[in-house]
Amino acid sequence: MKPRILLLFAVVFYLTACQQDTKTAVDYVDPFIGTGGHGHTFPGATMPFGMVQLSPDTRKDSWDGCSGYHYSDSTIMGFSHTHLSGTGVGDYGDIRLMPTTGLLRLEPGTENEPNLGYRSRFRHETESAKPGYYSVLLDDYNIKAELTVSERVGFHKYAFPDSDSAHIIIDLFEGVTSDKILDAFVRFENDSTISGYRRTKGWANDQHIYFYARFSKAFKLFGIQHNGQNQAMKTYAEGGKIVAWVDYESLKKEAIMVK
Repeated sequence: MKPRILLLFAVVFYLTACQQDTKTAVDYVDPFIGTGGHGHTFPGATMPFGMVQLSPDTRKDSWDGCSGYHYSDSTIMGFSHTHLSGTGVGDYGDIRLMPTTGLLRLEPGTENEPNLGYRSRFRHETESAKPGYYSVLLDDYNIKAELTVSERVGFHKYAFPDSDSAHIIIDLFEGVTSDKILDAFVRFENDSTISGYRRTKGWANDQHIYFYARFSKAFKLFGIQHNGQNQAMKTYAEGGKIVAWVDYESLKKEAIMVK
């Protein structure tokens, strides 16, 4: 009897020893580490040494907003493509996109009064991040935003609810903390493509960021607000304060993708 018990223990030990950990080192990474306190990190999607850091922007001012995101915040202004991590000095926040529904608003609003702009409230319970991926539910619009990247490209997926007035805003004016606009340009190439650039001064003295954005569905309507003057079907603007926008009608729980 005793040899059988010993044999059973030996088999159990062998099987336990043979079990392999299915997790990799990447599975233990938490992108939210450092996003609170004075950590100055961001939770969004990026690749090692990649050109794109696609991440949510929750604030544009204050030292704790150097990365564009702080864990204590409760509203999101949008998702921009360049961010600094852990620097203690703020800059970037280039080429911000924000999906919305309802009344078209082209100013970001404030943390205390998000309804004055295109901001949205969010909760950490419906926010997640892992290396190369970020997602959040924008509560004010019931839109799920998902972000990922390649070495040089940012990918957005916006899952809209049923809506007859869905928008995606492209804000070339707003940046992060010390980032100041020097020049900007935007052009609608066709009914699903936008190109442009943003020239700024901040920690980087004279920074030029160029972009070419393709949308998965043709626009129903589009326009540009240039220096406070909003004009539908305007295809081109240069200099000053530029906020472009595109509209979709009759979306039925449809996802719009942008790259």
